Amino acid sequence: MKKDNFYISSKKFNSRLIVGTGKYKNFLECSKAVKASGADIVTVAVRRVNISDKKKPILMDYIDPKKITYLPNTAGCFSSDEALRTLRLAREIGGWKLVKLEVLGDKKSLLPDMIETLKSTEVLSKEGFEVMVYCNDDPLMAKRLENVGAVAIMPLAAPIGSGLGIQNYTNIKIIRNQTKLPLIIDAGIGEASDATIAMELGCDGVLVNTAIAQAKKPLEMAIAMKYAVIAGRKSYLSGRIKKSLMGFASTTKKGII
Repeated sequence: MKKDNFYISSKKFNSRLIVGTGKYKNFLECSKAVKASGADIVTVAVRRVNISDKKKPILMDYIDPKKITYLPNTAGCFSSDEALRTLRLAREIGGWKLVKLEVLGDKKSLLPDMIETLKSTEVLSKEGFEVMVYCNDDPLMAKRLENVGAVAIMPLAAPIGSGLGIQNYTNIKIIRNQTKLPLIIDAGIGEASDATIAMELGCDGVLVNTAIAQAKKPLEMAIAMKYAVIAGRKSYLSGRIKKSLMGFASTTKKGII
């Protein structure tokens, strides 16, 4: 079987599951979940990370950035200016070019502000950042993000932390058909089957945070997500049968006794 490589920008990754590092009880639980998930990439909220208080633990003590790719994100930013400042700071601190952009529209729905997101993507791309963009599931906006330099399109399945799963299959399929960029479902995943469905729709990857971190058994859910993504990808590549309103016998009539 032809090797199924996963690239973001020019970097190859083994796992198609990306794991967030927020909402865990502590860094130890987070690190165990990341290991169980098999993820190669973890997202890190730059605005919430401890970089100054040496008395408090830091994420890098538990997840080695030499072994796992850190993806700085702009969680908690509600304007282009905030997002740009945050990612420029991330580059100054750790030299990161590959980043995840999210600019939220309001504190209640946490839906993306696509006007500010589009503006930020264009500026960051011109500054040499490789921008993976959290966005709504609008195919037209997704194409515009691609046109201004995004390296990955990350539409939501449902609002952040909602656990509702994919709400609009059709738009995700349209986005898949119109872009060659990595398509990664970001936000709204609630259980392993949601991740499988995302992959069966043709997505290249899935980002999961709350569904793992807030599960009753985070490590078990991390494992479930790992295999759900693998199963969904293999199912997509295998090519499903055509749907039919009528039944068809599994065995032929030829040779019936």
